[in-house]
Amino acid sequence: MREAPGWAIALNNSKNWQVVNVSQRKILVTSALPYANGGIHLGHLMEAIQTDIWVRLQKLRGNDCVYVCADDAHGTAIMLSAEQQGITPEQLIENVSNQHQEDYSGFLIQFDNFHSTHSQENREFSEHIYKTLDKNGHINRRSITQLFDPEKKLFLADRYITGTCPKCKAEDQYGDNCEACGSTYSPTELIDPRSSISGATPIEKDSEHFFFALPEFQDMLCQWTRSGTLQDAVANKLREWLDTELQEWDISRDAPYFGFEIPGSAGKYFYVWLDAPIGYMASFKNLCDRTDYNFDDYWQKGQDTELYHFIGKDIINFHTLFWPAMLTSAGYRTPTAVHVHGFLTVDGTKMSKSRGTFINARTYLDHLNPEYLRYFLAAKLSNGIDDLDLNLEDFALRVNSDLVGKVVNIASRCAGFIGKGFDGYLAENPDNPDLLAEIQAAKNEIGDYFEARKYSKAIRLIMALADKANQYINDKEPWVIAKTDKQSPELQAICSSGINAFRLLMCYLKPVLPKMAADAEQFLAIEPLLWDHADSLLVGHKINKFKPLMTRVESDKVQAMVDATQKEFEVQARSKTKSDTTKQPLENTTGFESEIDFNDFAKVDLRVAEITSAEHVEGADKLLKLVLNLGKDKNEKDIMRTVFSGIKSAYDPDKLVGMLTVVVANLKPRKMKFGMSEGMILAAGPGGKEIWLFEPHVGAQPGMRIT
Repeated sequence: MREAPGWAIALNNSKNWQVVNVSQRKILVTSALPYANGGIHLGHLMEAIQTDIWVRLQKLRGNDCVYVCADDAHGTAIMLSAEQQGITPEQLIENVSNQHQEDYSGFLIQFDNFHSTHSQENREFSEHIYKTLDKNGHINRRSITQLFDPEKKLFLADRYITGTCPKCKAEDQYGDNCEACGSTYSPTELIDPRSSISGATPIEKDSEHFFFALPEFQDMLCQWTRSGTLQDAVANKLREWLDTELQEWDISRDAPYFGFEIPGSAGKYFYVWLDAPIGYMASFKNLCDRTDYNFDDYWQKGQDTELYHFIGKDIINFHTLFWPAMLTSAGYRTPTAVHVHGFLTVDGTKMSKSRGTFINARTYLDHLNPEYLRYFLAAKLSNGIDDLDLNLEDFALRVNSDLVGKVVNIASRCAGFIGKGFDGYLAENPDNPDLLAEIQAAKNEIGDYFEARKYSKAIRLIMALADKANQYINDKEPWVIAKTDKQSPELQAICSSGINAFRLLMCYLKPVLPKMAADAEQFLAIEPLLWDHADSLLVGHKINKFKPLMTRVESDKVQAMVDATQKEFEVQARSKTKSDTTKQPLENTTGFESEIDFNDFAKVDLRVAEITSAEHVEGADKLLKLVLNLGKDKNEKDIMRTVFSGIKSAYDPDKLVGMLTVVVANLKPRKMKFGMSEGMILAAGPGGKEIWLFEPHVGAQPGMRIT
């Protein structure tokens, strides 16, 4: 429970005396920067919404809380995308920034400032921090060998290189790993490598790169990561890395590159590792230059202000190792805490464009109320790093049951009687002070749940109180009283209790549902709700005529959103296919491998297999270790195989256990870095999050041969 505000007289920045809240917390909050090369999707929104809820709570509690964000606007991908569109990178990032801000605004995300890493503030901070790191001896330079596109005249990142896997000989694999066999390797090891940008055969070329000396901060990071600034699960994960020797962090890229040139190093540019997080500082500095906020109060060491980052678990090594180490070397404070969340899945699987579940913000807004999503996420979110599933059926049921069937229902059942029988005036003495006192007494507990990011617990408590209010109205049956006396004092007192209960619940829900809260404030004819307004009641107060505050989620609109997403994917796929086929001979347009005869195919023994266990592989970014049951041998003993598969980006190991799949049973075992792989499971998809394992129909049993 937090202290009640205290007050004092103080000089403001304009040298004028004013009354100030001396116990007011001063907080700066950021969420991860979206990349300026695509639209906002539900994954971005899960992070932004939970951050926005937390920030709104702080502001409602009277704290000085600032929320800043920006677009991550540098990189080769942006340069190439702009080139493809026939516009400048500056034009592209401006267009995307406008789109991003419109999308966030549509979901009621209330930034105090939204900026860009391609800004003067970011350039100045990047150069200053780099020079400080270099002066402190924390920048090392050495030559490395990379693949170079001789046609585009640029060094190729791994994702822009494809070729044949040096281990299993699978074609069209990325430059750092094989999705067919799960092997990891250097791009220079690829057989017949080619640039996915130009199609040219890359050549090896040496280049000097700049590295941040992260290993020198090993001791500092061991202490910082275990100081309570991180969730236990995150600290434990980091311990795995910190218990081994850290690697230097590459912070440079060669021209051509869209970004900021490194001072004194022509043709060398800051990679996003360095200038992207500085976007937090730059966005806040941009705000400071337009307001009375002081930058040093929030970023210099020794200040009592608070600094929080909300991020996804995919970038914890960046935000909790590189970033605090860089800040420390540059003389700035480290974050008070880094709040990490899991991924968003839709209907139990990774978001997929082809299935219509990789939903963009704009597509959602074209069909559904944004507060539906805000509420559903709040009802599911915890302070852990587990993935959150957006089950579309549960989504509709939850919103309809809770918001329409419980909260709004309280007001709609009572408002009419107050309007018709009492000219809109509430009673001086509500009928059930005990119920209202119970709802009021929950204020601190609900607030502390929100503060601790245990949103789902806060929502459960709010809805439990809503249930009690509805039960009270059911028991009192005001509609029965109204049949005989529309101006009964008892009727007025009962309905006034209901309206007051509704107001208290809306006060607690305001961080989650700001638009619905604003509509409720208009209906109640009150000033904007603050958290401490829950300490008082409305008595002898006149309310306005009730209007519906929330309509039900319609299943046909949810389906229309999914259909629209699928249509977007199909249009993009056709466009890509058309583009690709114009560059290839006709005989290659299918993308099929060379023909084989039946005897070749008959050599492949495909079997149904049950996944009996699945786990992450320590030290492997792409692999999962699967144990498969391929049925019984002649002695009725289970045939068990261990297979390493590059499906980690698309599947949660826990959800694979018990699943049937298809395995190449007679593939020669292959020794890998992490152990012996005794087969290969079959999957389809372009890679990344879009990988789908083959699943036999119901009735298939482990060991059955596929013919």
